[in-house]
Amino acid sequence: MPQLYVKQPTGRYRIAETACILDAASQVIDASFATGQPITSPESAETCLKIRLAALDHEVFYVLFLTTQHRVIQGEVLFHGTINASSVYPREVVKRALHHNAAALILAHNHPSGEASPSQADEAITQRLKQALGLIDVCVLDHLIVGKTIYSFAQNGKL
Repeated sequence: MPQLYVKQPTGRYRIAETACILDAASQVIDASFATGQPITSPESAETCLKIRLAALDHEVFYVLFLTTQHRVIQGEVLFHGTINASSVYPREVVKRALHHNAAALILAHNHPSGEASPSQADEAITQRLKQALGLIDVCVLDHLIVGKTIYSFAQNGKL
């Protein structure tokens, strides 16, 4: 595995720790997906969300709120869970979508096990969210499951 180095205040270099690398990657993603930046492809959303979610040791449910032109309004972790589950409440997702005046959103959650395949519960909550958000004219563009790989509901025809 390649090693990365970071420059210390003394001017010397040391091997970068994993946390340092992830923090730097998160800063790059934050700059790339700042408020007003467009999500131009499924790959760009996947990259953003993989860096945010893949290394977590517990499940979180993340929502990326977007304008009608798919520009980023805000990204938020809405629910925290355990090592293998997270409760998601459609009412809360709808409230946050209205709060941000979002026209579209991308749902995402991680599987700390690394297995990105959707469960029946994942499929059921995706449909419930899509239905609830549809009532207020908010489009669900995708639901991504982040593990060692990324599973896209949209790319697999399940949205």
